[in-house]
Amino acid sequence: LACLPELAQKTRAEPGCLDYVIYQPDADPSELFLYERYVDADALEAHKAADHCRRIVLTQIIPCLELREVIAAKKLA
Repeated sequence: LACLPELAQKTRAEPGCLDYVIYQPDADPSELFLYERYVDADALEAHKAADHCRRIVLTQIIPCLELREVIAAKKLA
């Protein structure tokens, strides 16, 4: 949890980031939902390659996860 504010701040500052919000359900504070929106697939790939993303997500967050599920979606209306 301690690294999430830095990740959110730096991700929101990326040119292609439209939205980056972290949710913690009231029913289970051990779960987190990261809602991310980018202008296009290239912006998402740039985010994944960004130094702050690789450093924080790959080395600090993912090793602590019990489960990680990524759901890609498109806006319908």
